Amino acid sequence: MNKFILCLIVILIMSCDTSFNKMKFVGKQVISELNMNVMAGFAPVNGLKMYYEISGKGEPLVLIHGGGSTIETTFGRVKNEFARTHKVIAVEMQAHGHTADIDRPLSFVQDADDIAELLKYLNITKASIFGFSNGASTALQIALRHPDLTNKIIVASTFYNKKGAPSWFWDMMSKPTFESMPQPYKDAF
Repeated sequence: MNKFILCLIVILIMSCDTSFNKMKFVGKQVISELNMNVMAGFAPVNGLKMYYEISGKGEPLVLIHGGGSTIETTFGRVKNEFARTHKVIAVEMQAHGHTADIDRPLSFVQDADDIAELLKYLNITKASIFGFSNGASTALQIALRHPDLTNKIIVASTFYNKKGAPSWFWDMMSKPTFESMPQPYKDAF
């Protein structure tokens, strides 16, 4: 197996966390057994009911998961650390986790506009944006399309151009299946 893919798979699996299964929903508030208070809800944005979680205090930091992932599978091991110094707004994008799919195309541009609408809904005028993988591509689109909402952009594991990856990668990604996903991602759905 190519070292790049193997490295990517190991990083993704290591970032998995099952703490979400230990949370109890009480209305819009989620109380974790880890004693971290998390406010959770669904925001009406661009025809979508987008799931989000808010924890911590401080400057706003939006967390955007990778493709095929959720808040927990991408940020489960680190989000509580971020919440020590930031108001963390973690989101699940269209067709991921708690956010259902709707009849519209998936795109990074659409995702960026959804995040911008979510921030308006939450009365957040400026935030730092941290995106991983596909979420990083969305973060770049937020910076381009909504610079007034953007404080800092943090991108991890993304391409700014398709030529940044070997051609076999795009062939593999054009035919994904649920069966080929790592078990933690299957469990999240």
